[in-house]
Amino acid sequence: MVEWFARPVLHVSNVDASIRFYVDRLGFTLEWRFEEAGQASVAEVDRSDCALILSSQWPEKVGKGLMFVAMNVTPHSRDAEIAAVDALRAEFEGRGVEVRDGNWGYKILVIDDPDGNQLFFPYPNEPK
Repeated sequence: MVEWFARPVLHVSNVDASIRFYVDRLGFTLEWRFEEAGQASVAEVDRSDCALILSSQWPEKVGKGLMFVAMNVTPHSRDAEIAAVDALRAEFEGRGVEVRDGNWGYKILVIDDPDGNQLFFPYPNEPK
């Protein structure tokens, strides 16, 4: 069996500043960073099973990323999913992160990083 491991690339203007945002404000950990000329140009940050690569190598792409981050809640229930997203919101707001409500066919929590890349955290769909 072969398992895939995907890591989206978010294009940022300053990798070191982005590392600080993702680690200090969003609770990620720094897994690795690569330096060129004394400054990070690529890094990976992780939180749970979410791994993101931050790169300043393509300046024309800065701030155009969107990452959809769903949380698996155990035991699974609609109430548990809502509580998990609400707790995440409270955590982010407690760290001084601006959190917005959004809609993508259903309610989502939206975080903009310093460059404008967006993270979408979905609430469960309304029951039909």
